[in-house]
Amino acid sequence: MLRTALGVVRSLRIYYGHPARARAMDRLYAQLIAPGDLVFDIGAHVGDRVASFRRLGARVIAVEPQPALHRTLRLLFGRDERVTIVRSAVGRAPGAARMRINTANPTISTLSEDFIAASRSATGWQGESWPRALEVPVTTLDALIATYGQPAFAKLDIEGFEAEALGGLSQAVAALSFEFTTIQRAVALACLKRCGALGYTEFNAALGESQSLGEWRSAEAITDWLDRLPQAANSGDIYARLPGETP
Repeated sequence: MLRTALGVVRSLRIYYGHPARARAMDRLYAQLIAPGDLVFDIGAHVGDRVASFRRLGARVIAVEPQPALHRTLRLLFGRDERVTIVRSAVGRAPGAARMRINTANPTISTLSEDFIAASRSATGWQGESWPRALEVPVTTLDALIATYGQPAFAKLDIEGFEAEALGGLSQAVAALSFEFTTIQRAVALACLKRCGALGYTEFNAALGESQSLGEWRSAEAITDWLDRLPQAANSGDIYARLPGETP
């Protein structure tokens, strides 16, 4: 319990300790959402994105399966009637799944054993471990849409399980983002393939926590960019939007 608490405190310091980063985040998401929009935060963690979406006037469905982080979200946003907190993972089909918990660094807890395997001996991932496991409920993006409505934007940051979550989406939302890592480029390529099948044609990317987008480009161009990215880049987010979709 102590290690879990210290891990949550570490995350709170990282994600809430830099006002300039929060302002940059708001500028980025203002390009994708407008006041009054519905937004899904899949893998809400300690809610720094939830906070940004709320500053921009959005209504937020925050989805997070980890009990300690779910409690943290309730402490931070439980009194905000425009934030709904859902304790669940998101995957290809509803049910339950085994989640591996990194108690020291809960932001990289995962449902993907392949993600853990890919991290072994990878530069920048030394010392990471996932000593705990628990069963968590799993829902789908389609089920969330059926319950809460069609979002203007959905953010997915679920540590190597993004392609599985997109497999549970049968209807495109206006825009979405998914995290990628250079240790699992194949997962990002699978996400891009699914996005293409859903009708997305415009793509962008932000490295790490830069909160900075470049030019929107084609699927082919973003795939080439991902292929050329050095291993040391580590991670970031790829954004996809339907043709002509701006807030």
